[in-house]
Amino acid sequence: MDYKVIYSPNAISDLAEIVGFVAQDDPQAALRLGKQLADDADSLGRLPYRFPTFRRRANVRKLVTGQYLILYRIVQTAKVVEILRFWHGARGIPRL
Repeated sequence: MDYKVIYSPNAISDLAEIVGFVAQDDPQAALRLGKQLADDADSLGRLPYRFPTFRRRANVRKLVTGQYLILYRIVQTAKVVEILRFWHGARGIPRL
């Protein structure tokens, strides 16, 4: 059974910031990147356990896509995947 994927307010803000930053140089690339990141996050609704845990938090997992991390947690009892952050790897460790 698939899981429902939801985005935290921080994740929504992160995604908007990433797309906005890239759009300054290339609006079309920004749209493609935003769509790719959202598609990758949405794919977690199927097989969410396939990615490793985040080293600083055992209940948080990470999907690496290009230079970005998608940090998420699984709420097994509710069959929910919560996207916590979209984060560029060069920015260091995000606050969760």
